[in-house]
Order: sequence, then structure tokens, then C-alpha cells
Amino acid sequence: MIQLFNASLAFGGRQILDNASWSLPAGQRIGLVGPNGAGKTTCLRVLMQRQPLDSGTLDIPGGTTIGYLEQDTQEADRGLSVLDEAMRAFDQVLTLQKREVELTDALEAATDHTTDAYETLLHDLDHVHTRLIALDAHTAKPRTEAVLTGLGFDPADLDRPMKTFSGGWKMRVALARLLLQRPDFLLLDEPTNHLDIDSIDWLETYLKGYPGAVVVVSHDRYFLDRMVTHTVELVQGNVTEYAGNYAFYLEARKERRELQKAAYENQQKMIADTERFIERFKAKASKAKQAQSRVKQLERMERLTPPPEEASTVHFRFPSPRRSGRDVLSLSRFSKTYQSAEGPVEVFKDADPLVLERGDKVALIGPNGAGKSTLARMLLGSEPFEGERTMGYNVDLMYFAQHQADTLDPSDTILQSLQAVSRGHSETELRSLAGAFLFKGDDVHKPVRVLSGGEKSRVALARTMLSPANLLILDEPTNHLDMASIGVLVEALQQYTGTFLVVSHDRHFLDQLAKQVWRVEHGKVQTFGGTYAEYRWAMEHGTTGKVQGPSTATDPSSASSNAPTKPAEKKASRGGGPKTKEQKRAEAAARAAGKSGGSNGSNGSTNGSAAKSAPAPQSNGLSGKQLERAHAQIEAKILEKETEKGFLETRLAAPNAYDDPDAAAKLAADHSAIVDELKTLYAKWEQTAEQLAG
Repeated sequence: MIQLFNASLAFGGRQILDNASWSLPAGQRIGLVGPNGAGKTTCLRVLMQRQPLDSGTLDIPGGTTIGYLEQDTQEADRGLSVLDEAMRAFDQVLTLQKREVELTDALEAATDHTTDAYETLLHDLDHVHTRLIALDAHTAKPRTEAVLTGLGFDPADLDRPMKTFSGGWKMRVALARLLLQRPDFLLLDEPTNHLDIDSIDWLETYLKGYPGAVVVVSHDRYFLDRMVTHTVELVQGNVTEYAGNYAFYLEARKERRELQKAAYENQQKMIADTERFIERFKAKASKAKQAQSRVKQLERMERLTPPPEEASTVHFRFPSPRRSGRDVLSLSRFSKTYQSAEGPVEVFKDADPLVLERGDKVALIGPNGAGKSTLARMLLGSEPFEGERTMGYNVDLMYFAQHQADTLDPSDTILQSLQAVSRGHSETELRSLAGAFLFKGDDVHKPVRVLSGGEKSRVALARTMLSPANLLILDEPTNHLDMASIGVLVEALQQYTGTFLVVSHDRHFLDQLAKQVWRVEHGKVQTFGGTYAEYRWAMEHGTTGKVQGPSTATDPSSASSNAPTKPAEKKASRGGGPKTKEQKRAEAAARAAGKSGGSNGSNGSTNGSAAKSAPAPQSNGLSGKQLERAHAQIEAKILEKETEKGFLETRLAAPNAYDDPDAAAKLAADHSAIVDELKTLYAKWEQTAEQLAG
């Protein structure tokens, strides 16, 4: 356990820690949260003993290992490949393997096998072999490859030199090396910043099975909700612990601050009453003793501090755009190839046509490098490709990407930059918008030329929100934003009446907004007509596919819930609606007839193979109440099996899951059996749901 006792630290004119105490037990997964500028990164540096305290103590037991991933880790160029750089996590293994080669060569070169020197070489080699076995040296390379591929590297790229990769990919190598070292305490500062959705999912699962303690600073709410077991808030120098994930913390913090506010207000009232008593009676001989007693009472009183003020909520809406035609933007069947120094690079090959219709809310996802940003530029019209792009009637398009910051006038202040594209907004409204994107007070008078890249990006995004466009294409709009700013953008997009397509790896952001999902991978674009939560459900149950039109299903209440959520209804054709009750009733009757062998009074027999395609529903011949009870029982069974499945997946994802091959094989077999059982249960669940709807 690591412990901070009465720690105080002022840094850069701010009180980061104010007589704070914090215990970090082994094995917990902790989310360290707080407003921008609260000092979360500085706090991690304190735990790493890179930042000394002004007062107080930091107690770290001897032999404790701590690993730290910084936001902007700079990897030195050692001329190594990706695999070799990550394998540096096993320096002890590599040193022993080098020694093994030296001893083996010496033994082979020896001519006299009876000497003491030869016997010493044998003894040393045996010792090296024993140490290599104890360190699981034979698994070092496959473990490294597994972590690197989990973080998004293509197996073919593992032998490429590190210098050929961008900073974001080098950061992934640093993260891989840190995970492979398995320190007792793992400190991660914004680990998801350079990861795509698939890699974040993998990291989330990996950390759930991590044997040590994890402390993570992140603006990814979805990640915090699903991965952490405890949340620690750092605000105004105080550390407050909450025994739950981020969603739990938000509710518990609200209750705690209400109690703090009530206690503070009660004490203030009591102090005011006491002071009035003292002032009134201090000069009266008969009451002087009582007045003096009250004075001492106030002097001894431990004054409560007011609870931190909640940040003011900013509400901002996109200007109302004009109405576009039904078909907003479309691409014909298309291909895209880049020319590089190594030869042609195929991004898309004969991909299916894509159509954005009025009111569509599309999430564009996929692995890094798959072509998401390329597709966004193709839709914008700035990227040439093989195929046709058609813009619809009355379409006003606005595009946001990180490089939009380069188009800002460097001589403008932030406020002037917003005023340049404003449509009648007051200065107060523009200041509120700037505040929502982390520019407070006089910050709005800073010239653009002195801003960092991230700050310029936030100005560019704020300018986008002032546009009355009816089609928005947003490429990673949540980069450089804190949770409050993301909330402002989410609310604005939820109220937006136009059409938008957003590229993002922020799963909570997508979960709040998207009604369709387009996934880019392997040169194709797979479209799914549903929310992001429904897309994840379909992925987990192997039912994803191309679906036309928006979803008609109800959004699940929580992306992390194990409750069965019915996938989106598939539309029969472009522009078609959901199935009617009559259609559902007819289909259910046809299925029931087929599964009972086709015997239905005067009707003849049906195709026997169709009758064998699925198990007979358990609810045939039941009354309405019995059917509801059967449906509820199936749902409860699904919940039970989903919980078991999640438990097995956590165990399978653990770093030491494959140390015992027989145990790993049993886990995999149990998981496969539950997956098969769930498929059957979901089929029954859908049958009873349709019969109830009929």
C-alpha cells in the first residue's frame, strides 16, 4: 500500500495538495478525476517521487515497483524495431538469454570436459536456465506480440523500425512495455488518447484482469465507468475517495456536497447567532461571563469549509439551419489508392455506396489507419477517389478537423475569431461559449498566435458551433476537451436539427449521439442501423451486418449493462419503416407452423429442413400472462449467463490466463458453451417478444 500523510504542495501558484491524505491499496483500479488544472498529473508525479512535497510524507514500502505512463512520453530512437523496443520490458530475460549464448559457446569451445572450469560453466548454465524458467522466458515474445497487436499493431509491422512510426504509435509501444513489466502500481495519464476504439476495448479488458493496482487519469468517461472500481476526486487541494466507478462518483458527490452545504450553512447560522449574543451581552455584567464563554467556544470551534462550487453549466445550441433535401450526400461504389514511396497503398477497394439522409446521426469508427479521416475528406469533397460524390439539394456543409486550427487568423484574439463567424450572438454568449471550451475570463483576449495546438483546435471547434450549416462532418472533435466541454458539445448536437457524421474514439460521446454506425476496415465500410450501444451488442452476439435506415429500437439505458437489448429492426428497403403488428403476427405464425412440422389443420406439410433450423419455442399455447412469465424467466436466465460469460472473459483476458494450458483450455470451452447457450436463449427471447407484441 502507498500512503500520503498530511501532504501539501503548491505548484505554479496553485495549491495542488492541502494537508491531504490518501491510501492506495494493492489491487484497486482507481480513476483520479478533477477539473482541468486541479493537479492530477502533478499528483501522479508525486507518487513517482519526481515531485517533492512541501510538507507531509509519502510512504512506499520497500520493493514496491511503480510504472508511469505520461501523456507525452518521448521514446528515444535506439534504432530498434517495434517488437525489440517492447521486449525491453524483459531486460532481465534478455540479459540471461545473452549469458546463455555466451556459456553455450564457451562449453562448445572447451576441449577438456574434466576441468573445474568446465564444471563451473555447466553450473552457471544450469543457474541461468533455472532463472529463465522462473521468469517464464519462453512466453516473453508471444506475450509481447499479443499486447502489441491488442494495442492496434499489425503483426506485419512488428519488425519495422520505431523511427518509421508517428508519436501516437510510439506512445503505444511505451504503454505495451509498461504493461509487460507488470509493476505493482500502474500510473496511467490519459492512456486512451492515442488509441482507437478497438484498442481501448482491449486495454479496458486487459486492465480489468491486471494483478496490480491501477491509477488512471482520463477524460474518457466510458473507460472510467467500465474499468475503475474506485474514484478519487482531487479538487481545491483535497482528496476525496468514492467506492465506485465514475457514474457512481457523480451521484455520490452530489449527495455528499448537499450534506456538506447543509452542515456548513448550519454552522454559519450558529456562528452568526453566537456573535450576535456576544455583541449584545458582552457589556452587561450579568451576562458577561456567558458572553466570554461563547467567545472561547468560537475560538475552539473547528470551522467547516464551504463545499466546492459546482461549475456553472453552459448551454449552447447550433444556429437553426435551413432544411435540406432528403438525400444530403452520397458516394457511389468507390475505391481509393494512395501512392507512397513503397508503392501504391489501397485504402478502399470497390466499397459499397453510401448515403447520408436528412437527419442522420452517424458515428464513423474503425482502427487507426483504416481510412476514417480519408473517408471524411472524400465526403467533404477535398479528397479525390474513384467514384462519384453527389451533394443534395440546399446542403450547407461544415467540416471540422484538427488541421482547421491552421486556418485561424493568428492576429485575431479568441473573441475576435468567434465574432468573425458569429450570426448575431452577443459578446456574453460568445464568452460563455469560449468558457465552455476552457477559455476563462481574460483568456478570450489572447491572440491566436500564442495558443498551443490544442487550444487552437478548441477555438476552431467553437467557431464550428456558430455555423448554421445543415450538414456537419466532425473529425475527432473531442480531442483536447475535458468532460464538461464534451457535455456542452453533446447537448448541442442532441438538439441539432441537421445531419452529421462524426469520427471519434470517445465511446460515451458516440453513445449519446449516434443513430447509425459506419465501421471502416479492410477497405470496406460496414453500416449498422442502430445506436453505438446496439452496435456493441450486435458485435458481441455476432449479428452485425449491413442495415439500411435509422434504428427504431429504444436506446439501452447503459452501455455497460448486461440486460438483453433487442437489436434495431432491419428496414426492408431504403426509406422503409418498422414491421407492423400484422406482419409480426404473420411471421410468428409462419415460424410456429414451420417448427411444429407444418401440421396446421388443413394446411399441408412444410419443408422439413426449415422445421429443424431452430429449437421449437417454449411458449406455444400459453396464455398472455403465462407468456409474459416465460419471457421474464428467459430474460433472467440471459442475465445470469451474460454475467457468467463476462466473468469468464475477464479471466481469459488476465495476463496469466495461459500459464496453465489445461486450465486455459477449460476456460475457453466453458466460454464457448455459454456463448452457444446464449444464442439459443436470445432466439427464444425474440420469439416470445414478438408473440407478446402481436
